[in-house]
This record gives sequence, structure tokens and C-alpha cells, in this order.
Amino acid sequence: MATPSNASYKLPKIGNEPNLHYKPDSPERIALVAELKAMEAAAPYYVPAFVNGKEVPASGPQSSQPMPHKHASTLATFSTSSPELTSEAIESALAAKSDWENMPFSDRAAIFLKAADLVSGKYRAKICAATMLGQGKNAWQAEIDAAAELADFLRFGAQQVEQLYTMQPPENAPGVWNRVEYRALEGFVFAVTPFNFTAIGGNLVAVPALVGNVVLWKPSPTATYASWLVFQILLEAGLPKNVIQFLPCPNGDDTIKLVDRAISHKYFAGLHFTGSTHVFKSLWKSIAQNMDKYLSYPRMVGETGGKNWQLVHPSADVRAAAIQAIRGAFEYQGQKCSALARLYVPRSLWEAKGGFQDILIEEINKIAQGPVDAFENFMGPVISQFSYDKCISYIEKAKAAGGEVIVGGTGDDSTGFYVKPTVIVTKDPRSVTMVEEIFGPVLTTYVYEDEDFEKTCTLIDTTTDYALTGCIFSTDRAATVKANNLLRNASGMFYINDKCTGAVVGQQPFGGARGSGTNDKAGSMSIFMRFVQARSIKETFLPPTEFLYPSNLA
Repeated sequence: MATPSNASYKLPKIGNEPNLHYKPDSPERIALVAELKAMEAAAPYYVPAFVNGKEVPASGPQSSQPMPHKHASTLATFSTSSPELTSEAIESALAAKSDWENMPFSDRAAIFLKAADLVSGKYRAKICAATMLGQGKNAWQAEIDAAAELADFLRFGAQQVEQLYTMQPPENAPGVWNRVEYRALEGFVFAVTPFNFTAIGGNLVAVPALVGNVVLWKPSPTATYASWLVFQILLEAGLPKNVIQFLPCPNGDDTIKLVDRAISHKYFAGLHFTGSTHVFKSLWKSIAQNMDKYLSYPRMVGETGGKNWQLVHPSADVRAAAIQAIRGAFEYQGQKCSALARLYVPRSLWEAKGGFQDILIEEINKIAQGPVDAFENFMGPVISQFSYDKCISYIEKAKAAGGEVIVGGTGDDSTGFYVKPTVIVTKDPRSVTMVEEIFGPVLTTYVYEDEDFEKTCTLIDTTTDYALTGCIFSTDRAATVKANNLLRNASGMFYINDKCTGAVVGQQPFGGARGSGTNDKAGSMSIFMRFVQARSIKETFLPPTEFLYPSNLA
């Protein structure tokens, strides 16, 4: 992009941030252990709102963010952001909009590239530790999220905006120069971010900001501290202080009041949301009711729920399919939007001695579960008491409906919110745990007859209203093609001989349709197109001086 120095800049080469492995005695494990100890010793931290370029002094009722692996301990406390503070945040953001939008893209991009380097370097151990203690992730899950994916979102985001800005009309008539300008939206963007990925929180504010928008950020109360660290990193990287307004708030009526104040404003221009389908639909309805108030039609971008599936063909590599089912269902306790919830296995593979069922049970029984600072634990806690109670209640519902629990099925919330990795076998492919989202370590399996492969594809497609991720394990290419066609609309992410989780920025653009969201594909250029307004510019160098057409001549 051109700058006042009359130069056209090219961003540095972008690649995926390598994952550190945290092996015993490695420098990264030593640094992370030290940070975990220091952070826990210094907790609880106070997280303020940040409005009008400054921290807001503590006032009103305080809320806490407990550590899910030992819920008697508090990682952070925060005050409630009031509707009045939200109004102040909107006006402060709008006042900063012109300067931010008019800043040359090379300078905006430099801020986010520097932030990525801070994430992957100086603050790597700190942001991973905050994600582990606050959101219940083990070291590996924190690393791939808060370090690598967040850095990837920031770096690839800058690259993708650079590509977007180069998209120009291919044709120019003689004496005409056509071009397209990609303006920021006219107003502010409201970002509502989830607990389960620190990287998603950062990306939901970075995407609109990179293309010149100002943003109000309402983080999940159960990810408040990690979100605050991301915000502090952006400020250290040079982000002007009023571009993003940070508004922590507990769930419930206070959040409803905050949201209502934001989405009822004349200059509300866009919603960037990750969370439940129910909440997103509710927001969409509220926004529709406010349409007559708005200057423009707001952009609504949402990544919501899922009831993700794995289909195993009779030709599949049984062990690979079983191991990837375990990873897909139980990594981070099933608290990924993409986590495996529905498993379809042919009877021949399920019932064989040493087959799918036996491998599944044997390997799940090896899973270590416990505190996040014990590195041997593959699984930790679910995020909250509400989540724990929901998981246990769905297990009971499944049993009452005739489902058989073949592994797990219990929990312990005495010190942390621990739900055992659970596998339910159902004879009813539309039973409650095959249909309703749980967002925890509960996997339901349906055993189908080998000859019913195509019928099972249809079943998968019609069982739920979700369509986020899905995968097939098969060594039969014709069967793989058949499933791909029959399940074309059943997921926005389709994996062949791989688990249904683990999309990588720049490699697998992420998103789903139907009840799973607007499918705007985080991690790709398409998401940025949702937060710009294109303006076509036509310049004629020598305009005509007569109105007659050549055909008018006698």
C-alpha cells in the first residue's frame, strides 16, 4: 500500500509459528513452570475495563474468574462494565476512528506483526500460563492456542489484508483508470469472545481492527485474565489506546444490559461473535429489531455451536480411526467448537475382537486427568460448575433413554470440575446426546450395519441442525467420494483420515454453516471482506465534450 513516503511495501514472508513441545527439562518447560508458579502465587489479579485510553478504577460489584482445576482459587477479579461505561466506550472509539482508518496499512500491519512476535517470544510463557490456570488447558493445548495460533492469526491476518487490498478491477477502458478502495465500516464493531480459545479472543478484535475499524471487546468472564494480557500485548505493540475498548462483564443481566447498549447505537456497524447458537440467534433477533436505528446494515459474523461427527467406513484403518476419535473428542475436555460428539462405526469393526470398541476402551482408560500444572495429564477440568453439571446431566439423560455407558460416565467437582472421558453407545441415532450440544467430554457412538453406509451418511446429514466439522476414515476412495458428496452440506470442515479438530491458520480456513454459524472462515482472507465497505472509483482522464453518440450521426 502507498504511504506518504511514496513507497509500496511488501510484508515479510509469513509462515506458521512452530509449536514448542515442552519436553522434560526443555527451556520452554522450565520457563512455563516458573511462570505458572509465579502467576498462581501473585493471584488474584484485578482486571479493569479500559475505556477512553485508560484503565477504569474499580467500582461496583466484583466478579471472579476461578481456576477450574481448583475452583477455590481465584485467578482474577473484575468489575462490571455498566451501560453508561459502554456508551462512553462507544464515543471514545468513534472519536479514534478517523485517525485509525486513515493510518497507512503498512503501519497498522506493523502493530499486529509486532504483537505476534511478543506473543511468540517475550510473553509466550505468560500467556500460556494464564490460559492454563484460567481456562483449564494443559501445556500442549495452551501452546497450540495462546502461543502458536494467536501469533498465526495476527501474522496471516496482515498478509491476508495485504492480498485483499490488491484485488482490483482487471479492465480499464481507454482513458479510464478503475480502482477499488476497501473502507472500514462506518461505525464500530462489537466483539463478543469465548472462553475456550485465547487466540479466538485476539482474532475477533484483530480482524476488524486490521482493516481500520474501531472495536468494543466484551471478553468471556471465564477468560478475562488471558484476554486482558492479549489486550496489553496489543498496546505494547503500538496499538493506539482508543482503537479497542475493553469491557469485562459477568454473564447474566449485566451482560444483557451491556450488549443492549452496544447494539442499539446508531453507529453499531458489525458483530464479531463466537459462542453458542442460542445466544447468536438471540443477538441477531435483537439487532433486527433495532434496524431502523442504524446508519447502515450491520455485518453479523458468528461461529457458534457444533455436533461434530466421525464416520468410519468398513475399510478404515481401525486403530488410526479410534485414536483420532479419542483426540477429537477428549482434547481440552471436548470444549472445542470442533470437538467430536457423534461417532458412527460399522458393526464389523466395532464388534471384532481387538477392534474399534476394544481399542477405544483400552486407550481411554490410559488417559491421565488432573491439574493443569501436572504435565502428565492429558485432560483437565471443564470450565465451570455450570459446564460440569450440564455434562453429568446429559450422561444421565442418555442412560435414562437406554444409552449404555461403556467408559467414564462420572465426575468429581470437589476440588476441580473434572468429568471423566465418557463414551455412550446408543441404539437410537437421534437420541438426546446425538442431537443436543454438550460442550464437554461426552462422545456418543452409533453402530451401523456395514451395508448401510450410504444410509448412515444421510442420517448424519439430517440428525442435527449443526454443520461445523466432520471427518471420514476410509481407505476406499469410491466410498470417500460418495461420503463427500452426500455430506457436502453437513459440515464446513471435512477431514479425510484425520480427526475433526485442529484447523491451522493459513491451511484450513475455519467455519461452519447451518446452526453452526455464518461460515465466514476465520484464518482466511474471506473473513476480512466482512468488515470492509468497498468503494469503486472511476477516473476518466479526458471526458467527452459532446453529448451525441456516434450512432446519432446522420
